Amino acid sequence: MIRITERPLGLAYNMNMQERTGRSSTARTLVAALVGYLMGTLPSADLAARGAARRNGTPHHDLREHGTGNPGGLNASKVLGTKWGMAVMAADIAKGAAASIAGRRIAGDAGAYAAGAGAVIGHCLPVWSGFRGGKGIATSAGTAAVCFPAYTPFDLAVAGGTLGLSRGQANLAAFMSSSIFTAASFLWWRRGRGNLWGPAPTRGLPVYAALTSAVICWRFYSARQRTPVASNTTPVSA
Repeated sequence: MIRITERPLGLAYNMNMQERTGRSSTARTLVAALVGYLMGTLPSADLAARGAARRNGTPHHDLREHGTGNPGGLNASKVLGTKWGMAVMAADIAKGAAASIAGRRIAGDAGAYAAGAGAVIGHCLPVWSGFRGGKGIATSAGTAAVCFPAYTPFDLAVAGGTLGLSRGQANLAAFMSSSIFTAASFLWWRRGRGNLWGPAPTRGLPVYAALTSAVICWRFYSARQRTPVASNTTPVSA
């Protein structure tokens, strides 16, 4: 009789432990996504604008109110100067990569994907700025270097090639590269291809790719519907 009762009790214990482990894993993944979002909201363009104003003794130029109205590296180059624009791009790439690394430390491979997607969403829709963020290209590149390094060179080639062939149409380049990026992530997951130093290509990979691509395409589409807020794009600093 003892042997008969031990097996179901052991089975119940194992099932209970698996359920607890599953809940803990989900909780850690959600924490990773939140951390990624908060890191993505780091206002690199705003900090650059304030830094340029202090350095040059000029009024603060809110990038949402000048140039194209986008708080990103390209608009920072036009309004603040090339050096400031490059600094913004570097900071955005770095925060995307750092967020993905942090997510992986928190929740493993699933955490890397969750935090990477969160960082891009945070950059494009930062709660501190009324959800008026950038377009997410540089931040996405940073997350891809950690989450999908096996495809990153191809992604850059597709974006650069499309941009060149379309004679500088950034919208087309963003839509094309995002679509192929998502398709490639699905292929990598289904075929179990290697991902260099990145996380294992689980179903989290295409989910991450689809979320980031959707947000980026939406930001480009919404920006296309707007007229530039200011025609004067003369840099305030050299």
